[in-house]
Amino acid sequence: MAGPSEADNEAPEEIDISRRAIVRGAFRGALAGTAGLSIPGLFDLNAARTMAQTVPNASPPAPLDARPVTFEAVAARAERLAAQVYAPQNSPLPPELAALDYDAFQAIRFRSEATVPLGLRFSLQPFHRGNLHAKRVEIYLQSPEGVRPFGYDPDLFDLGPALQGRRYPASLGYAGFRVAHGFDASRPQAHEEFLVFLGASYFRIRGRGQIYGLSARGIAVNTGLPQGEEFPDFTSFWIEAPQGDAASITIFALLDGPSLTGAYRFAVTPGDPSHVAVEAALFPRRPIAALGLAPLTSMFLFGENGPGLRGAEPFDDFRPQVHDSDGLVVQTPGDRLWRPLVNGRPAPQISSFRAAPLEGFGLLQRERHFAAYLDVQAQHEDRPGLWVTPQGGFGAGAVRLFEIPSRTEATDNIVAAFVPGAPVAAGKTLRLAYSLVTVGAEPAPALAPPLARVVSTRVGSAERLRPTDPPSPQRRLYAIDFEGPGLPDDPKAVIDVALSASAGALVEPYAERVPQTGGWRLYAEFRPPDPWSAGDVVLRARLSHAGRVITETWDGVA
Repeated sequence: MAGPSEADNEAPEEIDISRRAIVRGAFRGALAGTAGLSIPGLFDLNAARTMAQTVPNASPPAPLDARPVTFEAVAARAERLAAQVYAPQNSPLPPELAALDYDAFQAIRFRSEATVPLGLRFSLQPFHRGNLHAKRVEIYLQSPEGVRPFGYDPDLFDLGPALQGRRYPASLGYAGFRVAHGFDASRPQAHEEFLVFLGASYFRIRGRGQIYGLSARGIAVNTGLPQGEEFPDFTSFWIEAPQGDAASITIFALLDGPSLTGAYRFAVTPGDPSHVAVEAALFPRRPIAALGLAPLTSMFLFGENGPGLRGAEPFDDFRPQVHDSDGLVVQTPGDRLWRPLVNGRPAPQISSFRAAPLEGFGLLQRERHFAAYLDVQAQHEDRPGLWVTPQGGFGAGAVRLFEIPSRTEATDNIVAAFVPGAPVAAGKTLRLAYSLVTVGAEPAPALAPPLARVVSTRVGSAERLRPTDPPSPQRRLYAIDFEGPGLPDDPKAVIDVALSASAGALVEPYAERVPQTGGWRLYAEFRPPDPWSAGDVVLRARLSHAGRVITETWDGVA
C-alpha cells in the first residue's frame, strides 16, 4: 500500500527517561499548588474555576527598554550564542528551595490578585522555582511602549508553611509561566488557563472545553539513541501583550543547549480548537544524529487491548483504559496512516514512517467517551490531541514514534517527531515553520482528506469465532472499526480490502456495516510465522469502494 512507509524498528541500548518523568510530575505538582486561575487537566483538580478579574502587579515597574523585540533579533542573539561554548546555567537554588518535598512545593501559591493582565482577554502568572524546578528563566513583557523585565517579587507568592518568613532577591527569577484567556467574548475577564511553558522546552496547550494532556516541545535531540537524549532549555521569554481585545498572543523564546541554540516565535490563538503558528531558527553547535522537529510527548499505559502487545503484562486496574493519546497519525499526499500505540515491550523501540512529502502528523486521543476510561478525576476523554502541519524547512525525512515500556501513568512514555533524513551538521542554520492545532472529537478540519478514520482496534483469539481442529491458539482475529465520511450507507455495498503483513499472513478479510454506529467493521485473521521470533510484526489494512480509497490506513503491530 502507498503512503508512509515503516522503516526498520530500532531497539536502542539504553534510555534515560527520568527527565521526562520529572517534567510531567512537575507540571502536575506546580499547577495543583497555585490558586487564582482555572487549572484544567490535573488528578486532583479538573473542574475549571473562573477568575473574576485581574489587577496589575503593584511592585515598582522595572526599567523600560524602548526597543521592541522581534523574531530576527532573538535569532541574532541565538546565533551569537551558538558561536560560544555551551555554558550550563549558573543560578543555584537556595538550599531550602532545592530541598522542598512535593507537598511543600505544592503549598507555594501565586497570589491571584497579582495576576498580570495582558490586554483585555489574556493574563499571566509565573511559577516559583524550587523542588524539581531548579532552572531559572528570564521573562520580559513587551508593549507598544517598550520591553520591561518581569523580575521576581516575593510579594507575588504565599510561600507556604515550610518557607514562612523567607524572602528572596529579584535574581531568583521564575521557573516558567502560564497564560489564561477569556474564551467568552461577552465575559472577557473570565479567564481560564490554556497554555503553560514549564521545564526544558516543554509547553502544554488545550482548546476550549478540554483539559491538559500531552505536551509539545521546542526541539528533541537524539531521542532514543544510545548516547542519551539531550533536553535543551528555553532560557528567556518575551511576551507581547495583545492590544485591546485581540484574540491572539505572541511569545518569543530563546533556546540553549549543549548541541544547539534557537529562536522561536509562537503566535497563539486560543479557542475551539486552539492554534499555534510556530517559527524557529536553529543554530547547531555540533553535529546532531537525530534532530526531532515539532516533537510531541504523551502517555499511553493501556487501551482497549490492554498494553496492546503480545506477551505484555496486563494491568490490574478497574479502569478499562488509561492514556493521554491512543494513536499516531501520519498524513502524506493521498493517504493517512493510523498507528495504535502500544506498551509493554521489553525495551524502548523506535518506529520510523518515511513521508515524502509530509503533510502532517499528530498524536491523537480518539476515544472520547467517559465509559471507556471510568476515571472521574483524570478525565482522559477530554484531553486534546495535537496536529502538526509543516509549512517550511522540514524536507525529506520520517516521522519517528518512540515507545518506552512503562508501568505508571505518571511517566510520559511516548514521543513523536519529524526527523530529517540526514544528520544535522554543525554551523548549518535551520529555518522552520509549522502550525500546531488542538484536536478533540473528529472529524476535524485539520485532518484532510476526508477519509473515514479508525475508531477502535480489538484483538482476540481466532479460535472463538473461527475454531479449527486441532486448535491453533496463536491465530489472532482483528476487528477494526471505521467511522466518518465516505463510507457507503448500503450494507450490500462491495468493499475491497487491502491487507499486508511484514511476517506471517493477514488473511480472510470480511467487512460489514455496523448499523449501531453507521460505520464499517473489518475482520481479518493473523496467522503468525512459524517460528514466531521476537519483535513486532507490522500489519496494514484499508478499505476501498467503487475504485476509491475510503479509509485511512490502519497500521498495527502483532
